[in-house]
Amino acid sequence: MKGFVPTPPSVVDLMVAKLFEKTPPEPDDTLLDPGCGRGAFIEGIIRWCDKNNRELPRITGIDSDPRHIAVAYEKYSGLPSIQILHEDFLLRAPERKFNFIIANPPYVPITGLTEPEKKEYRTRFRSATGRFDLYFLFFEQALHCLEKNGRLVFITPEKYLSVKSASQLRILFSGYCINEIDLIHEQSFGNLITYPAVTTITHKKSYVPTTIIFRDGRTKAVQIPEDGTSAFPAIYGKTGKKAGYCTLGDLCLRVSCGVATGADAVYVRKKKEIPAELKQYALPTITGRDLSFNSSKIQSDLEMITPYELSGKLIPENQLGALKNFLLIPENRTRLLKRTCTAKKPWYAFHENPPLAQILQRKILCKDITEKPFFKIDYSGELVPGHSVYYIIPKNPDHLETLHEYLNSREVRLWLESNCQRAANGFLRLQSTILKQIPIPFNILENNWLSSEKVTDLLVPEDSGEIAG
Repeated sequence: MKGFVPTPPSVVDLMVAKLFEKTPPEPDDTLLDPGCGRGAFIEGIIRWCDKNNRELPRITGIDSDPRHIAVAYEKYSGLPSIQILHEDFLLRAPERKFNFIIANPPYVPITGLTEPEKKEYRTRFRSATGRFDLYFLFFEQALHCLEKNGRLVFITPEKYLSVKSASQLRILFSGYCINEIDLIHEQSFGNLITYPAVTTITHKKSYVPTTIIFRDGRTKAVQIPEDGTSAFPAIYGKTGKKAGYCTLGDLCLRVSCGVATGADAVYVRKKKEIPAELKQYALPTITGRDLSFNSSKIQSDLEMITPYELSGKLIPENQLGALKNFLLIPENRTRLLKRTCTAKKPWYAFHENPPLAQILQRKILCKDITEKPFFKIDYSGELVPGHSVYYIIPKNPDHLETLHEYLNSREVRLWLESNCQRAANGFLRLQSTILKQIPIPFNILENNWLSSEKVTDLLVPEDSGEIAG
């Protein structure tokens, strides 16, 4: 099966304990393991029942891979309460409902699916929107199979909580009770870094806050948005705005991730490697690796070849000249055509049109993943940040240095350390949804730029309970 990753026994046992935490299984209860693989969760359920002197519930394991099914058949053929089915769970779900569902569904990005598969899934599933992942669909299908008051525990990457492509899935969740999201250690699957989350859901409508368990052991009760917007501001951000503060997002034209070409091997080259006839299309660029905490200068020997006008409009193919010849080199063209964006865009376009008119001005830069957050100013205004760099453009250019100084303050560093998601080895992941929420005190701003009327509009009373962002 695509995306098959064996679940370590320690993770299995954690998830089974969560599944039965409130209601231990009875012999007549039904339990489903969609994408059961070789039966790791079934083994975990047997271990739990043996340890707690409980009879096994009626277990159904489903998988589409005949190799895994053969192993599971052999393991459990002598246990009448266990049924193993060779089916495609997404295309042929069981007709009955289940009291318990547990799974590590396959993680397969849209790039790993064929065009017929994408078309079929988009027809069948509400959550198959944008650049969806296969595990979104497993969530949706499993919830449809869950009995009223039934309990589901899935382990998946945590990105479903924030990415735009999962917005419909998050709206679907609003009809259920999301009991808990446990952000377990990023190395729970060894060297496969997936930033895993164990999500526990009950099939009932509830307005009880969701318990978030962070990777450092902290817990937090949050109200997950029901409108499909990212849950990260609620999970990682602060509640409300303090009197005398606005947010970085209030003060900026853009707080954005840098340009994603989808094919840096084609478009991003060392300056000396770019032929003279392509220089007119090349702009200085920078990656996260080029930003150094210990250096006061921003240095990079890279340039980004951009098939765009400074207005951000894609240059027509018949006007590309020498650039078209370069892009048609077989190696380059093959790489470009492998990108998913070419299904809806010209074959040489970037994943997203770069807003060059806004990017090419003085701005504040920071790395997307960093051990210690720090910010640098691009005084030249000539750098195009790559996708591993965030850029910040104040509405008022006079605030550039003031904001830069404050963003490098201890107060902001501590705030980011408290609110940012953790990446591998405890590094911080700086994302636009979090950066926009950085609290900025009005008293650091010069020239009374914010009128008292605007200040009133930006503030939220501390006791309002409103979620910032």
